Amino acid sequence: MSSRGAEGSDTTRTSEHARPDHFLLHLSDTHLLIPGGRLYDAIAPERSLQRIFADLEASGTRPEAIVFTGDLADHGDAEAYRLLRSIVEPAAERLGAQVIWCMGNHDDRATFRRELFGQTGNRRPVDRVYDVNGLRVITMDTSVPGHHHGELTGAQLDWLAEELASPAPHGTILALHHPPLPCIQDLAVMVELRDQASLREVLEGSDVRSILAGHVHFSTSGTFAGIPVSVASATCYTQDLTGQARGTRPQDGNQSYNLVHVYDSMVLHSVVPVAAGIAMSQTSAEESAEVLAAHGVTVPDAVNPRLPSRRFDRVDEELEIMTRPISIIRP
Repeated sequence: MSSRGAEGSDTTRTSEHARPDHFLLHLSDTHLLIPGGRLYDAIAPERSLQRIFADLEASGTRPEAIVFTGDLADHGDAEAYRLLRSIVEPAAERLGAQVIWCMGNHDDRATFRRELFGQTGNRRPVDRVYDVNGLRVITMDTSVPGHHHGELTGAQLDWLAEELASPAPHGTILALHHPPLPCIQDLAVMVELRDQASLREVLEGSDVRSILAGHVHFSTSGTFAGIPVSVASATCYTQDLTGQARGTRPQDGNQSYNLVHVYDSMVLHSVVPVAAGIAMSQTSAEESAEVLAAHGVTVPDAVNPRLPSRRFDRVDEELEIMTRPISIIRP
């Protein structure tokens, strides 16, 4: 809405979109090793992760949640998960964000459970549900132990359908490692998510607003069952898509992560490179507000107020109850 001056120019104006209802970070494929380990005998994967969080804290960015879409530890080592937690969790606490972990094909289910959730180590799929101030985030474990391709079992799809039967206040974000998208590198077909049609049947008509994934080590996007799919590149190393057509060429460069802004009517995904370019100038948030005010431009507040956040995970709660040691009270 605007009012026009004598010459037809806008004197006051409301921006086309209100501020986002939710803001998440999306990172993938950290592939951490035990301390001192190197990928390809050259890359220390923890370094880019440390830089990401140092830059985020310095920027004043305050996400509500940080979503990791799998391949967190390159060999599923306990020490690698501990290193991951030592980098991420203190920074997340300072940022005021909850951390959401998702399994990948390089991760080990039992070690993943023990080291990241403090739960009994077992081989069940790690499927979880989070509430981020009214926005539901569901993580699905597409890993197949001993293999690199992805699958969702019938039991997992039934569980997902049951969760989605009740819409969330602000909709749902689905996070999984293997993206339900075509593979533009031929070898990636060997490790793609299989039987995607069954997942499509569950998602069609649901309140899932965006699908977050990783696995392929480059940023890409598409749609699946009418839902936007955003694939975050790796934070460790990436695929060079300028190499031979349909071939693969890993490189130490172009690492990135994504910002996810959830609006009332859309979800926006933005790619942020780890290695920033040279700054040409800078306008502060305060200066930006002054410019907008001087031009009579107003950006409305978020449409949907944030709700009290809680984390719920009925599958794991039931499993923990069943596997919890029984205390014997002796007379």
